[in-house]
Amino acid sequence: MGIKERQERDREAVRRSILDAARDLFVAEGFQNVSIRKIAERIEYSPAAIYGYFPSKDDIFFALAEEGFHLLGDPQGVRDDPRFRDAPPLDRVRAVFWRLYEFSRDQPQYFALMFVDRSVPRISREYERFAFAREGKQHIIEEIQAAMTAGALPATLNPTVAMRALMVGVLGVAVVCLSDRLAPGEDADLLAADVLNLTLTGLRSGVVLQSTGVNPCPLEIVPVADAQAS
Repeated sequence: MGIKERQERDREAVRRSILDAARDLFVAEGFQNVSIRKIAERIEYSPAAIYGYFPSKDDIFFALAEEGFHLLGDPQGVRDDPRFRDAPPLDRVRAVFWRLYEFSRDQPQYFALMFVDRSVPRISREYERFAFAREGKQHIIEEIQAAMTAGALPATLNPTVAMRALMVGVLGVAVVCLSDRLAPGEDADLLAADVLNLTLTGLRSGVVLQSTGVNPCPLEIVPVADAQAS
């Protein structure tokens, strides 16, 4: 290994340690309560050294959020999955939101940081960086639209509102699980499946949705805590 390669490897290792320490601290103490100095102390570096990798605390969050979205995966991947390639459209819709629940279960720190902490910066500030996340949102809407075209969902349904209803249901189960509010012996996986099935059944019934689904921002991930407070 040459000197340049070793330097790049060492730099990446430090960057990784910064992100891991920041993620742990952000989740444990809340984003707004963590300083660059505190992150530096955790990894036994100077604050100046941290700034050599990330210009600000916000940039550390954006790097973690980007990792989180990649861990969550592209909803279009469900369409390419051999298990769902020829599946009914409604099964693909269910699979997309089940993947979101699995993300909350398997990556609770990323989920908490991206969807629960109300003090984190708005991802919409990094418009270009998170273009892939906006595209993922559009893929979900397209899956719901495909289910409408196939007659599995009413043609009068607003696909954006349907997406929000399904997402809020799954996120609700995830937060209950994350905050350790499950009843004794309650199975979070079964509860998430029930919520998905109930929401899809309601949408299939043609229930009139009152929400308009209007969102002025092209990408605005609203933490669950904010949604519950509004």
